[in-house]
Amino acid sequence: MKPGYTTEVVTDEQDFAALAPAWARLYRRCATATPFQSHAWLHSWWLSYGGRGRLRLVVVRSGDDLLAVAPLMAVRRPLPALVPLGGAISDYGDVLVDDERTETAVAALTEALAAAARTALIDFREVRPGSAVERVYELWSGPRRRVSDSVCLELPAVPMDELLARLPSAKAQRVRAKLRKLTALGVRREVVHPDAVDSALRRLLELHRLQWQGRKVTNEHLRARFCEHLVRSVGPMVRSGDAVVTEFRLDDDVVAVDLTLLSRRLAGGYLYGAHPRLREHKADVAVMLLDACSEHTRHEARGTLSLLRGNEPYKHHWRPEPVVNQRLLLARRRTAPLLSAAVWDVAARRRGKELLRRWDERREERERAGGGRP
Repeated sequence: MKPGYTTEVVTDEQDFAALAPAWARLYRRCATATPFQSHAWLHSWWLSYGGRGRLRLVVVRSGDDLLAVAPLMAVRRPLPALVPLGGAISDYGDVLVDDERTETAVAALTEALAAAARTALIDFREVRPGSAVERVYELWSGPRRRVSDSVCLELPAVPMDELLARLPSAKAQRVRAKLRKLTALGVRREVVHPDAVDSALRRLLELHRLQWQGRKVTNEHLRARFCEHLVRSVGPMVRSGDAVVTEFRLDDDVVAVDLTLLSRRLAGGYLYGAHPRLREHKADVAVMLLDACSEHTRHEARGTLSLLRGNEPYKHHWRPEPVVNQRLLLARRRTAPLLSAAVWDVAARRRGKELLRRWDERREERERAGGGRP
């Protein structure tokens, strides 16, 4: 490594907090970064979800500046591994690399990761194509594997009129009619001031609970630790331009709240809550939210409006492009058996899901045919 560059594995929570200013500068110098790599999001996540003694931030420094960061934690199950901070509530995992010194930063980070992974597999989940960690993968000299992960659906970050132009004319006309209905109902939207973000997020989560009452919901979104994380992280992100919270009002009541996350190249609708009252008025909430989200991209050169993870049918109405996140597995020779075990586990889980899908299809066919139990 060139003189003047140092590497370190940060394991102390207070040191993690102290990295915030340098982390923010690096974040702005990494074009591929998503909001899920911001210090506000990851440090808050750690406070809510982290485990004592597990923090492993692999950092590359040049003086007071950070050239690269791999925000990781150590886990023991199902295999000894270093995995990205952010967990299941983060849609993208990645490292941060200084675009101005990419070659040096990536080489130093790759070397530091190899040293940190002496007895553990490095397991990067939900890597968006084109992410910075793919450069580490390309340089990695040990055993490595790439497998597919979740599907994200993406649209171009353009105004609503241009999104409508992508649709067949009849469908575009129906969407325009839904937008007119929202206007006729008197639904108004307003971007929440940073000082009011905390209360707006609590309202979002309460509306989210109401909208899913009696239906299958992501249980984590209803837990206190998720609320604490969201309130703690999003306020600073709004102030730095990495998030925007929008309230929708009908008469004098807030009937919906939306959280959209923003980065240099991407905007993504992360979570919303909507009162059942909107359904009673036959308001199309999905159209309302996408119209607001597209507005946030109007004055910025963001290339992608992401619908984030999930392959739900309603998202396909907009003709999005499916983009498959990647799972990058990195090992050293001594940990190659861990890599093999992880790949085997992925294959076994996929076979299990496929068998379950076929079983459900056969059961539905028998039910339609009037048969008994499968």
